Amino acid sequence: MSRPQLVDAVENTRARAYLRDGYVVVSELLGADEVEALQQDLVRLARGDYPTQALPVISEAISDAQVLSNLLCIHQPHLVSPLIHRSLSHPKIAAVLGEIVGAHLGRWWDGSVKCMQSMFFAKPAGKPGQAWHQDEGFIPTRDRSLCGAWIALDDASVQNGCLWVLPGSHRAGVLYPSRPHSNPEFDPTPEAYAFSATGEIPVEVPKGSVVFFNGYLLHRSNRNRAESSRRALVNHYMSAQSLLPWGTTTEPSTGLEDNRQVVQVVGTDPYTWRSTLPADPSQVFLRGESALPGF
Repeated sequence: MSRPQLVDAVENTRARAYLRDGYVVVSELLGADEVEALQQDLVRLARGDYPTQALPVISEAISDAQVLSNLLCIHQPHLVSPLIHRSLSHPKIAAVLGEIVGAHLGRWWDGSVKCMQSMFFAKPAGKPGQAWHQDEGFIPTRDRSLCGAWIALDDASVQNGCLWVLPGSHRAGVLYPSRPHSNPEFDPTPEAYAFSATGEIPVEVPKGSVVFFNGYLLHRSNRNRAESSRRALVNHYMSAQSLLPWGTTTEPSTGLEDNRQVVQVVGTDPYTWRSTLPADPSQVFLRGESALPGF
């Protein structure tokens, strides 16, 4: 985690694209062996090979395909999986993050990056997508530095439920209101509204590619209508210079809270005088249905 050079967004092509569009794609950033290892780790997680209450041990009589067929997403798998924990700081991913996460802050950003969340999407055939939303609405960063790294572990296409984005929708720094919905195309996560989706585009990428996108970017995905899964590991990052008032209290936020269950990825932690919370396996949970309850 060496200290990166300061990023000048005006001179950095990738940072310019990220600032303009709110996302940038790096094709096939991970190698085939790395993709396969993550695919296998998803099976291990789903079968309960790692100790966590949310993912009990599944009988060997149940096939891997059956276990994965009812699994949409595992939240915070890096808290129990050493492989996924290491993937947070993958050198090629970290290099891109060190260019873009705080590019909007110009020379005030020292290039440091930390991670606070991972999500492993199994998304087998037939599983729903997620309605329009902005990740910053769920994970506040205060400095607008939230960045998702969406790692495709299968070729992502319109047919199997790839990402759709609204380019440039991050630039105003507006968080749109959200509401419940009853659209079966999407999971129950509330949908953002009160904006025009004109200009939305699909982000179809080959496996091993990484889509980096800003926390204010409006994005969604549709149901998987293919016959195979659309697996993806999504990690969320932010500038290490900013406090993280996320999941720290049930009271209204003062903006001064700081969640210390983070992983330093690039540069140095400016809050070393505060203790970093150890991994808590109880924070691993499933979105939607469980894998195979009762086994």
